[in-house]
Amino acid sequence: MKLLDIVKIIGVGLIALIIIIILKQYKPEFTVYVSIIAGAIIIFMVMDKLTSVVGLLTNLTSRTGTGSTFLKILLKITGIAILTEFAVSICKDSGETAIASKIDLGGKIIIISISIPIITALLELLIQILP
Repeated sequence: MKLLDIVKIIGVGLIALIIIIILKQYKPEFTVYVSIIAGAIIIFMVMDKLTSVVGLLTNLTSRTGTGSTFLKILLKITGIAILTEFAVSICKDSGETAIASKIDLGGKIIIISISIPIITALLELLIQILP
């Protein structure tokens, strides 16, 4: 990620912040929409970076011969974590910390359940290594 990319992301965030501060005075119910739109813009700005990381991981997976099963699981976990954090931030911005904590807990539980095959494979590998 280049320095200019992070400057753009910070710029979008600061512009959204200024708009939110102004809107809070006149139409506070619209501040959530600005937050969602700013978050979506930032996600789209980093999407090409994410695509290159996924390409690199796919390349490494094919070179090591481990198969794509674990890569798919890791990508699902990453996606769930990003979406969960986005939703939690929006809830906290809206003052709904109780809902935010429930979404956070739900995301963590789903991540743990999805990661079971990786944990199982690691434990089986550990059992094989230990005498």
